[in-house]
Amino acid sequence: MLTSVLRGLTATFLAVLPVAASTPAHAAETVPVAEAVTRLPVATESREGYDRGAFRHWNSGADPSDGCSTRNEILISEAVEPPTVGPRCRLSGGRWWSYYDQVWVTSASGLDIDHMVPLAESWDSGASSWTAQRREAYANDQGAGASLVAVTARSNRSKADQDPAQWMPPAAEAHCRYVAEWVGTKLRWSLTADETELAALQEAAGSCPNQQVTYEPVA
Repeated sequence: MLTSVLRGLTATFLAVLPVAASTPAHAAETVPVAEAVTRLPVATESREGYDRGAFRHWNSGADPSDGCSTRNEILISEAVEPPTVGPRCRLSGGRWWSYYDQVWVTSASGLDIDHMVPLAESWDSGASSWTAQRREAYANDQGAGASLVAVTARSNRSKADQDPAQWMPPAAEAHCRYVAEWVGTKLRWSLTADETELAALQEAAGSCPNQQVTYEPVA
């Protein structure tokens, strides 16, 4: 009787194996930034109905057991010199490099966590049709290093919800990296670009022949 059961289980496993194996994987890709720009779907943007509250952000993070929000987990992971983590994930000390404006920051309170593609811009570019769960996943994305970045509050608030046609980092040496991370984030989340944004990205990419974009699409 046991032998028959085992044979039945084996047969069932073998029957479903080819189906599982044929499921397409979302593997990471690395391409030159100019090529990555051509992969962006182009569409007209609309901010109709946008509400920042539609994106639940700074949730319990990638490790809910550590007591830290997504914001603090990013601060810890991006610190050049790690901060001391106290009760309730209170951070003290530490040192960070804000690449937008190329300055050192020695207090977590002087930093914002920037959504590489701002929440409003993502709404304009496709997130308006997402589920609440997908928008929360986007707003707290730690699956790609470019999605969330610790930068000075000054530079983040200067950027606000603008795209690269309207705003670029104040430090010129940051532009190639910024464009690559913007494009990579849009490709990761299947977000669109409008014509003006696309033209700005194409122009910027032309000045970055050695810049690569690595992204892994989210299902």
